[in-house]
Amino acid sequence: MQGKVHGGRQPISGASVYLYAAGTGGYGTASVLLSGPVTTASDGTFTIPSTYSCPSSTSQAYIYALGGNPGSGTNTAAGLLAGLGACSALSSSTYVTVNEVSTIATSYALAGYATDPTHVSSSGSALAQIGMVNAFATVTNLETLSTGVALATTPAANGTVPQSEINTLADILAGCINSSGPSSTPCSTLFGNAKNGSTAPTDTATAAINIAHNPGANVSTLWSLVAGSGTPFLPYLGGAPNDFTIAISYTGGGLNYSWGIAVDGSGNVWVANPGDNNDGDSISEFSPVGKPLSGSSGYAGGGLNGPEGIAVDPSGNIWVTNSNSGTTGTISEFKPSTSTWGSASGFSGGGLNSPVLLAIDASSNVWVTNGNNSISEFSSVGSPLSGSGFTGNGQLVEPGGIAIDTSGNVWVANSAWDTPSESSLSEFNSLGVANVSSPFTGSGLYQPEYVAIDASGNVWTADNDYSGSPPVHGGLSVFNSSGSAVSGTSGYSGGGLYSPIGLAIDGAGNAWVANADGNSVSEFSSTGTPITGTNGYGYDSGAFAGVAVLAIDGSGNIWLTNPEAAGTSANTLTELVGTAAPVATPMVANLLSPYGTKAVNKP
Repeated sequence: MQGKVHGGRQPISGASVYLYAAGTGGYGTASVLLSGPVTTASDGTFTIPSTYSCPSSTSQAYIYALGGNPGSGTNTAAGLLAGLGACSALSSSTYVTVNEVSTIATSYALAGYATDPTHVSSSGSALAQIGMVNAFATVTNLETLSTGVALATTPAANGTVPQSEINTLADILAGCINSSGPSSTPCSTLFGNAKNGSTAPTDTATAAINIAHNPGANVSTLWSLVAGSGTPFLPYLGGAPNDFTIAISYTGGGLNYSWGIAVDGSGNVWVANPGDNNDGDSISEFSPVGKPLSGSSGYAGGGLNGPEGIAVDPSGNIWVTNSNSGTTGTISEFKPSTSTWGSASGFSGGGLNSPVLLAIDASSNVWVTNGNNSISEFSSVGSPLSGSGFTGNGQLVEPGGIAIDTSGNVWVANSAWDTPSESSLSEFNSLGVANVSSPFTGSGLYQPEYVAIDASGNVWTADNDYSGSPPVHGGLSVFNSSGSAVSGTSGYSGGGLYSPIGLAIDGAGNAWVANADGNSVSEFSSTGTPITGTNGYGYDSGAFAGVAVLAIDGSGNIWLTNPEAAGTSANTLTELVGTAAPVATPMVANLLSPYGTKAVNKP
């Protein structure tokens, strides 16, 4: 294969070019060196001979170029990346431009797996390899590999890419690459403000990976480097953004006041579309790179009626709650493998009554929260298992979010919209019997919406409102598996929380929250320390429109629904590229072999 290495608009001669494959020895382990180094010519060109062997047919390859002369002498700080994709697909017709744009695109797309340019790796599990393939495919959503030019629209033509932001990040790297070396002001400033913890990078590729991992750190200082770079990449941002997350907005696929969201084992994203005036009644499917797979109107039928909650079972079937299906209520099942519905009119019984949200347990049973203060259970074939519904002796109060722990216990957030003082968290065993100590209160619990369980078995809720003094705009309450609060008397706050709704835990144990009124997402450590600043991530990106619910995929991307008035351009699906740590998908996979000991796992 052939290519060229450029720093800004200048070719880099004498650079060492390496061909690597992503490793499978575990997260943080070394990549596999396939070939190199080869040295770039005076015009920056290089050729990698075909004497290398791919580790496997699914191995994913990338280029790492280091050092060389960009025009002002040898610069050991010049490090550049380009994600290529399947190693087995490389040939003499493959041509790649390795520059600052390709470095940013690769660093963000592979952020969930990259420690530094020579340590891009995952486990060898099947789900991990799917996530890695999808991550490399995301590179081509951000740039054109052959030219190294940032995209404004995804190849499928339905995604808006933040081209100016990618160019800005590329310009930040260019200032160092086209300098006299590591001791220059552009390099020392970049390396001092793009650290991995307290460790400063020694080349620009490592700096780019660190920025992708910490997109809210030292933003203004990093942006100031653009002015001194000569801005080789245009257009670029005219001012410092809130953060350097890269958000792609997708349309199509039948999105209509989208709400619930789930990711399947292949990395496909599923969305429930209730519509603005009960005119949605569909579900949408998008590929791992945001291409609509459900046509222009989504999948309809199967009794869909105001679909709100959505989940994927171990067989890959899609289950949906129908919130407008009347007092009797229904849930629908879509079978992607055959493009058929489990029932033409949906499944009923089991005490269903204005169903809200749902979760799947390790036995493939479906658990549903109901508007009449009960929960229902159904078998994998839609047979009701809960009689007239489980009520927990009257402890449920407008239940919403629901999650299953590794012991099969069912945790329910009692939103109590009409009576906020009754906000609580309920626990049921796998037979639908409530814990005698349940419901649990305290720790700032106030109108909780969604619920998630972390790797330690702690139960997190997003509190949509907050009654503290002085008042703030939401909080997080966390309880251990015994129902005792671990988030203090007032819960966790800060981090840009603003009417939080959706909630998910990533593979590193960090909590991610969708802020409906903040048009942003917030990130908290596993101990409740806010990682995001006062505005969260993405609030000024233009990618969010009333963000509601989120899900994390097996590549570490965060997907969010943006419900707005039906028929407007604001009906979008947003992807934050490489922002989180990868998670085994679908959610129920975390409860099954080869996992099963934690409610959330890296794949």
